[in-house]
Amino acid sequence: QVQLVESGGGLVQAGGSLRLSCAASGPTLRAYRMGWFRQVPGKEREFVAVINRSGAGTFYADSVNGRFTISSDHAKNTMYLQMNRLTHEDPAVYYCATNTGWGAWSTVPADFAYWGQGTQVTVSS
Repeated sequence: QVQLVESGGGLVQAGGSLRLSCAASGPTLRAYRMGWFRQVPGKEREFVAVINRSGAGTFYADSVNGRFTISSDHAKNTMYLQMNRLTHEDPAVYYCATNTGWGAWSTVPADFAYWGQGTQVTVSS
């Protein structure tokens, strides 16, 4: 069983940047696809980005494509989400999660088995 711990959230001005980290303990990240999701109160959890086992393949939600970058460091067993040009659409609790699927990318939370506790991102004007 893998355990995930997110960090790096906080308060940032609109147009600014943050880098989130997701540290995994237990099985290596090479065993999973890894994803980032976000959620605001009263709304469903929303897909943000996903990365494949090798770290060479990625897929993004349209809302963040070109602004956010997902990456992984297998030596550190850690995944990252670099968020640039943050807007007032981006505040949420951000979660990382694991997926054991193959083939087409999954963007559905139900397909991700293990989740971190989340980290809050707030954007000020």
